[in-house]
Amino acid sequence: MSDGSLRDKVPPHNAEAERATLGAILLDPDALGRVLGFLRAEDFYRSANGRIYRAIIALWERNEAIDLITLTDALKGTGDLDLAGGPAYVSSLTSSVPTSANVEYYARIVRETSVRRQLLKAANEIIAEAMQEGAQSREVVEEAERRIFEISEGEQTGGYKQAREIVKQTVEAIEKLYRTREDYTGIPSGFPALDKMLSGFQDSEFIVIGARPSVGKTALALTMAGNIAIHRKVPTGFFSLEMSDMAIMQRLIASEARIGSQKIRTGMLRPADFKNLTDAAGAIYDAPLWISDTPGMRLLDLRAQARRMRSQLGIRIVFVDYISLINNDHADIPRHEQIAEISRSLKGLARELGIPVVALSQVTRDVEGKRPTLASIRESGSIEQDADVVIFLHRNRGESSEDIEHANNVETELIVAKQRNGPVGTVRIAFVPKYTRFESLEEDGL
Repeated sequence: MSDGSLRDKVPPHNAEAERATLGAILLDPDALGRVLGFLRAEDFYRSANGRIYRAIIALWERNEAIDLITLTDALKGTGDLDLAGGPAYVSSLTSSVPTSANVEYYARIVRETSVRRQLLKAANEIIAEAMQEGAQSREVVEEAERRIFEISEGEQTGGYKQAREIVKQTVEAIEKLYRTREDYTGIPSGFPALDKMLSGFQDSEFIVIGARPSVGKTALALTMAGNIAIHRKVPTGFFSLEMSDMAIMQRLIASEARIGSQKIRTGMLRPADFKNLTDAAGAIYDAPLWISDTPGMRLLDLRAQARRMRSQLGIRIVFVDYISLINNDHADIPRHEQIAEISRSLKGLARELGIPVVALSQVTRDVEGKRPTLASIRESGSIEQDADVVIFLHRNRGESSEDIEHANNVETELIVAKQRNGPVGTVRIAFVPKYTRFESLEEDGL
């Protein structure tokens, strides 16, 4: 087929299915409820049909009758009657279909052709970007994945909603919470005092956990990931840019089995330890936990992997260990600008995927031995601005590392220094050096 014939080809659409969908709704207004969840006015190829569908929805939202007379009057009132084909075209719709029984089938055809048109549009835009001189292939690939993901999820970039749509969804969500009576609206971290303050990790939020080196950022993230994936069976993604997947797994097994990390590293296990080890390994084996351990991972690669985890595996939370180890694709700009771009991108990723993104960050050296503040986040102030929640991990650094290593537990503070939609404060937890894990003081009575 020649390029000319491709250009002249009419985009995918089905005029009969569009007319049949509208006709079925006019025959039986209750049919609208069966298609409203997946069919939008923008899915109609012919603009006249899209205008008619939009007018039908407006009538439905006002609880008015939906028939040829009310629809014609509504279109006339908005000045859209002629643009919708005129009274004759509107009246002809009910003759396009004998019954409303197959309305979902007709609407699915309309939606299917709409998706194919979106794919063609995205493909043409991707081709144009790929043809541009100077375009980085990795950026083109990431943008292509983003567009395909949006289409597959039925999302529209840059769309908008009227307040009535949002308030309806919000009230329904509140009613659902009221009926279920769950303790938290988000994903619980496994630390009751922290979850009470945050109401769990909330969807679409960017959460930053900051601390000085060797205070236990990774141990805290792994403890939380274990609580979420192993014990609550919530699909979890964990990006480790510092430790290998084997090292991560050794820590998880030590934490779950309550076997000393040193014993696992050296293999100096007692026969009694093996039952705990195999039980823990079995629990982790069944957990919906996915680990990526690519060192020096590029920002675009991280976003692409997280997007695939979300669409293919259904993950509901992502951990990133840690921000400063992510490589920015624009290495020629100052480091603080690179970190700012990474921070904005992770915030955007949380919004795009609709899940919490929990990222670890270093804090500056000048807080050594002091309680960190929002100004303590290292390398870029944009992290504190972008984050919805900022949590600092802090303990008395007057204790030597040897004292900590031999202690049964070390009291540690989780300082919630920022919460965009809730209170701030401090939660006390315990670090258990022997198992490289954190536990709740309130829960365990430590």
